Amino acid sequence: MLRTLNYSVLDVFAEKPLEGNPLAVFHDATGLSDLRMQALARETNLAETTFILPDDPEVERREGVRVRIFTTEEELPFAGHPTLGTATWLHLNHGLLRGQDSIMLRLSVGRISVRFERVSDFEFGVKATMMQNDPVFGDTHDRAEVARVIGLAADDLAEGFCPQTVSTGVPFCIILLRSYEVLETLQISQKDAKAWLDTSDAHFFYCIAPAPGGGGTWRARMQFYSGEDPATGSAAGCCISWLVKNGLADSGAKVLIEQGMAISRPSRMEAQATLVDGKVGSVFVSGRTIPVAEGRFFLPHEEEIPTGVEPQTPTGTSDV
Repeated sequence: MLRTLNYSVLDVFAEKPLEGNPLAVFHDATGLSDLRMQALARETNLAETTFILPDDPEVERREGVRVRIFTTEEELPFAGHPTLGTATWLHLNHGLLRGQDSIMLRLSVGRISVRFERVSDFEFGVKATMMQNDPVFGDTHDRAEVARVIGLAADDLAEGFCPQTVSTGVPFCIILLRSYEVLETLQISQKDAKAWLDTSDAHFFYCIAPAPGGGGTWRARMQFYSGEDPATGSAAGCCISWLVKNGLADSGAKVLIEQGMAISRPSRMEAQATLVDGKVGSVFVSGRTIPVAEGRFFLPHEEEIPTGVEPQTPTGTSDV
């Protein structure tokens, strides 16, 4: 007997279909093992894949919908575009939560709220905003050392700002480059990156630079594993927190972060954070999600086939 697993694909942080960061959402992962979820994430071969674990609808309305997030390599406790995309799928399809102004997700990092905005009839998709956890500012890192690891010279990094680890659920090393032109040349050796990251308090690098034309817009790139992420919503929250803390963005002001241009998947993320009495909080990241595809997997039940390679433990998980 085969089990049918229904899933949808949504383009997140996209202004029109086939842009932004594609996400696969499995509608009902009840009974799936960690190994099967990891194998399915490898099969979709997208930056992330999410698995909804349904509960009683009233419990989901009151406490949030349980969701797990996997990359092709590991489970993550939190990620931005999976959070926004999965919440949007629920907003469009959930029996009780469909059409609600806000939806709560129960992720491995804790409960994350996503609220939705009404859009004009001529606009694609659904615009939504997630509130991320307050940022935790970790170690600052030597400019020359980090530059070497990511394949740049020390003077390619902006003068006066050291790379720093920031986390709203997943720790990113935020690196400010001196120009958009330097950002365009970025080619991080993942072998070198992994060796350095494994000894640091960061899990990924997130490189930023002022966008062409300025105006308070930023460009970003996040190269990881064997490729590049079109849009990294969790890192956008870390990025705006770092920018506000360092006086490069105004407290409470919306900042546009563009990503994915280098791989022909343009993505737009709006981010804001506040600075009160030296503490950064109220971190919000917004963007548009557009459903683009639906599909089904037909698979033997797990006890009937080998399960494959055991997935890695999520970084920084907490009980929910």
